[in-house]
Amino acid sequence: MKKHTLPVLPPIGMRIIKSAIAVALCYVIQLFRGDSGIVFYSQLSALWCMQSYISTTKKNAIQRTIGTILGALLGLIVLLIVNFTHKTFNLSELQYYTLKSVVISVAIIPLLWLTVVLKKKQASYFSCVVFLSIVVIHLADENCYFFVWNRFLDTMIGIVIGVFVNLFHLPRKQHKEILFISGLDDTLLNSDYHLNDYCKVELNRMLDKGLNFTLSTMRPPASLMEPMKDIRLKLPVIAMDGAVLYDTQKKHYLAKIEMSLENRNKVLSILDSQHLTYFANVVIDDTLLIYYTAPDDAVQTKLIEELRVSPYRNYIRRPLPENENVVYFMLIYPSSKTQEIYDSLVSQGISQILKVITYPSKDYPGYSYIKIFDKSATRQNMIEYFKRQLGVSQTVTFGTIPGLYDYVVPEGNTNKVVHILKKLFE
Repeated sequence: MKKHTLPVLPPIGMRIIKSAIAVALCYVIQLFRGDSGIVFYSQLSALWCMQSYISTTKKNAIQRTIGTILGALLGLIVLLIVNFTHKTFNLSELQYYTLKSVVISVAIIPLLWLTVVLKKKQASYFSCVVFLSIVVIHLADENCYFFVWNRFLDTMIGIVIGVFVNLFHLPRKQHKEILFISGLDDTLLNSDYHLNDYCKVELNRMLDKGLNFTLSTMRPPASLMEPMKDIRLKLPVIAMDGAVLYDTQKKHYLAKIEMSLENRNKVLSILDSQHLTYFANVVIDDTLLIYYTAPDDAVQTKLIEELRVSPYRNYIRRPLPENENVVYFMLIYPSSKTQEIYDSLVSQGISQILKVITYPSKDYPGYSYIKIFDKSATRQNMIEYFKRQLGVSQTVTFGTIPGLYDYVVPEGNTNKVVHILKKLFE
């Protein structure tokens, strides 16, 4: 019977709470203004400025301010033109309707053109909203000019409240002396290999404040770039199960652990004698080359077709060149055959001189991987190397295997890492 699990609901984040506070503060300010303003406009502006990141908040506040100024000024000009013409020529109702329709419609052209000239195209929508709210709704008001000022003031009050609330935070000590290291699959990523929005926002917020955070994963750099593309990682990542240290910003391998040529040749001898298809991962000048032999399984062919599209992988169908150091060998076969190959490698002593691991594939059900590394290519060894390079002594690790990490993350609870990070960092 298929097991059904309840959907994981997103938490109520600080942005939601701050939005409610901003709306409430708009009501408070309105108490002191009486009937001179409309709180609705202030609240809209405050909510527009309530963004996930401080940089976006400031950008939106500037856009809204420019749009409001342009819309209010042109709205005032249109009010003067239409009302002066109507009173001077004593227009009929049809003439008055035609006049204001034409003038308002034509005025949209210079309004949008000005946002292009000022290189503030993003403010065009807000300038039109302010302009139309003035000239369409309040053109016939007795105190229509006074409304222009109030409409401008409503928006500016909302902008100030939105920016203030979003930027405000209580003083907190931030532990920048700690290096936080997290696994990726089943730790940060969900079942669809994606990072949810809550984790993205909170991780980026802490990274912007100086959080020392990195990843330790079985994946090669090419495989982690896509799911982490929206995360502003500043530190290198530990990839290939500890075989490399990779700078995702500069696309540079800072360290790599390769097997000796002697051990490489021992592995090749066994794989070739059994006519097995293998993928030899070689790093040359920050370029990952993957030499492979002719596929003898449909899944192997599919894997090559799917992965070679990445600009970070270079598949080469030819024998591994002599004297070329290998970071690791990878094989993929049906799980039953994989176990036979693994047992063969163990019986021939390869597991005594190299690190040999096998695990089931999530992408290809019924299949399993074998990966062969140098014995010293472990995550812990690379962490120790990274700590020396970074000059830190304290680390906090997150993963799914009990006993191997400081904090164990239950499978499916992808928010736990961020929750703990917020408590330990701030």
